[in-house]
This record gives sequence, C-alpha cells and structure tokens, in this order.
Amino acid sequence: MLKISELAGRQIINLTDGRRLGPLKDLEIDPVAGTVRALVLKGGRPALRLLGLTRDLRVPWERIRKIGVDAVLVEVEEGG
Repeated sequence: MLKISELAGRQIINLTDGRRLGPLKDLEIDPVAGTVRALVLKGGRPALRLLGLTRDLRVPWERIRKIGVDAVLVEVEEGG
C-alpha cells in the first residue's frame, strides 16, 4: 500500500534522459473505475512558474515503470 503523501516526497525520474521531472502536484483519478489515470507534475523551473510561463506535465499511469523507495521511474518523451 502507498499513501499519496509518501508518493509526493519521491523524485520523479525520466528513464528516457535521466532528468528529474519535478515534484508531484496532483493525481488524475477516474472516479468510475476507481483508478489513477496519471501523475500531474509541476512544470518548469520555479522562476518560470512564477511568471506563468510553464505548463504542468501529465504522466499517464501506463508510463510509470517502477515506484521505488526514493524515486518513481517513468518513461516520457521530450515535451511530455
């Protein structure tokens, strides 16, 4: 079992290029099926977020490769 608070504290790493993608902002949930559809990550650098120049990154649940103790490994193409 995994709590959202535990997931929020983990690094989100893209296996495609090894980058940290940013902190978990939200979960997208299908209320009918009762499943998580995607992770929503805060997009861009903090300074750009303040100016409203970034968009959040949506990582579909199918793109999650491994949820580890310290990190969540995902596989997304450049630009989300």
